[in-house]
Amino acid sequence: MMSRRLSRGILSLLACSSFACTGGGGEGSEGETGSEATGVPTSTITNITADGTSTGGDASSGPGDTDGTTGTGADETMGSSDETGDTTGGEPLGERPIIYQLVVRHFGNTNQTRATDGTIEQNGVGKFADIDEAAIGELVGLGVTHVWLTGVLRQATLTAYPGLPADDPDIVKGRAGSFYAVRDYYDVSPDYAVDPDMRLEEFDDLVDRLHAAGLVVLIDLVPNHVARSYGSVVQPATDFGAGDDQSAFFDPDNNFFYLAGQSLALTKPPGWNPPGVVFDGVFGPEDGTPGATPKVTGNNQATATPSETDWYETIKLNWGLDFTTGSSSYNPRPDTWTKMDAILAYWQGRGVDGFRCDFAHFVPGEAWAWLIDQARTRDPETFFLAEAYDDLDGLLGAGFDAVYHDAGYDALKRIYQGAGSQADYADTMFGLGDDVRDRYLQYLENHDERRVASPIDAMGGPDDSGFGSMEAGYQLAPVSFLFSAGPILLYNGQEVGEPGAGVEGFGQEDGRTTIFDYWSLPALSAWVNGGAFDGGGSSPAQLELRAFYVDLLALGRDPSVVGSAYWGLEYFNNPGMFGDVPDGFYTFARFEPGSGRAVVVVANFTPGSGAAGAVRLPEDLLASIGLEGPVSVRRVLGREGEVDERVTTLDSDALSSAGFLVEVPDQTTHVYVVQ
Repeated sequence: MMSRRLSRGILSLLACSSFACTGGGGEGSEGETGSEATGVPTSTITNITADGTSTGGDASSGPGDTDGTTGTGADETMGSSDETGDTTGGEPLGERPIIYQLVVRHFGNTNQTRATDGTIEQNGVGKFADIDEAAIGELVGLGVTHVWLTGVLRQATLTAYPGLPADDPDIVKGRAGSFYAVRDYYDVSPDYAVDPDMRLEEFDDLVDRLHAAGLVVLIDLVPNHVARSYGSVVQPATDFGAGDDQSAFFDPDNNFFYLAGQSLALTKPPGWNPPGVVFDGVFGPEDGTPGATPKVTGNNQATATPSETDWYETIKLNWGLDFTTGSSSYNPRPDTWTKMDAILAYWQGRGVDGFRCDFAHFVPGEAWAWLIDQARTRDPETFFLAEAYDDLDGLLGAGFDAVYHDAGYDALKRIYQGAGSQADYADTMFGLGDDVRDRYLQYLENHDERRVASPIDAMGGPDDSGFGSMEAGYQLAPVSFLFSAGPILLYNGQEVGEPGAGVEGFGQEDGRTTIFDYWSLPALSAWVNGGAFDGGGSSPAQLELRAFYVDLLALGRDPSVVGSAYWGLEYFNNPGMFGDVPDGFYTFARFEPGSGRAVVVVANFTPGSGAAGAVRLPEDLLASIGLEGPVSVRRVLGREGEVDERVTTLDSDALSSAGFLVEVPDQTTHVYVVQ
């Protein structure tokens, strides 16, 4: 893996793993000398400031020494580096997937028109070629290890190409079409190619560029449903539905579920009326002409008249499980299993390293176990990530590397809506056992969820609200991302505060970035800056947020964070235990038992204000970490200007009884290394 460019605060963390060294005097120290207000005795805490001055700029570093035997000043570099500050040596601190969800349609598109229901000519579209060496270098510098190329499979669309006619508008959502209404599983969207006839070759070139940078390449697998117009131009002999008995609702040998004797009638949202598009209620040969039989929708609607809120543009695949009765038949192996395995093999043959599997809990675990085993027979390192909201343990048992942790995301959202508490969140996170904690993907954004920066809606459920502003990332991302050594997901534009604003077309003003329409992202395209990928169009606040994510993602691979132990501290650091602990503090520790070192996360959930007080580590935690005698405490993550380059030292007994003082601004989390 290529080394990463690190900003000053995290560089110091990595370089001075023993924290016997620091860089310059630093401003904004957090009450290290004690305070009568908190009751922490001044005599137990001593400041130690190392010699040296700060240059005030970014510094580069390899992964650094972790045995405490060497150290450098905070702005010095380790390993060989060029004049840009990029290092050339070293290995990652820990094996932890940092997944960047890169939507090709949006990522490189700097067209600023953003017309509602705009065509590809009006609003533009991103290309495979946009993701060039400069772009990939910035992803590596951000801290990314895996790139999820979202929406690359050819989808049903209203945009035509030679030999690839547009689809019927009645069975398409948006001019561009949904990423998850796959038209051809063996093809990629011609939208993303400079030369549409060479689209697969251009995709292959992108995979090669990503591999050359040491990145793992993921694409979508959409196993539950396909577009109503599904038909491959690359492998037509493998089409789903060929030879099905359309008189049977369920037959394990069929690829689809059929509604014999009914006529299809679809209802689109009444507000979606793009200019020049005709909705006539007459469907293509797969979906309504004589001899064709309507099929069940992707969201299990066994009706020929699905509503405007259903997944009416998709049809459900049959895996040998009748979802209406729970009965199943897997012997002989259903045809859908064999066809999907061939699809996986095809993309593995094109260099794809893994798959983000859409709505994975709608596919039986027996099928997943077989498919994953088949894929790993071809490539033992194949990575499988499940988007799932049910049967998570079953999917992990079937072989998935990781599953979405939607419950943790929702618990944070409820805090912001005033409908949940820190205790609720602690219970949710602590409920993940040690055996599975590192297999739950943590995220604050993805294409299904509202953007962090979108408005808070206190009246709806978690899916109906954002977090209010991009500032929330400073508080929430460390809490979510440092909880475990499991995968982290970062959605393109999140790192620069993309707001998800605007009526895109089929995608309405809902705080999300559309997966249906041609669109560009104002905050992300400002960072892309016409292909320079240098943030030249970004605001200072956006640049500060991105630098924070660089630091956070590097810290996410710190030895203590990727250690095996999690210790929730809500039971100890609360006003009921100690009068100098604010009610808004949320605290936990990450460490490797016996290492003598821990990372302590202190989030401020006090509504609308900063909070100050003492943080203590209980004696049994200190024993588990292996801390005794003199202990150093250093803050290593905060907002810009908050990283304190001084070290607080105190006796381990005092760390438990009196603690160390912290002062955390509104909507902020601070992170400390204790050793």
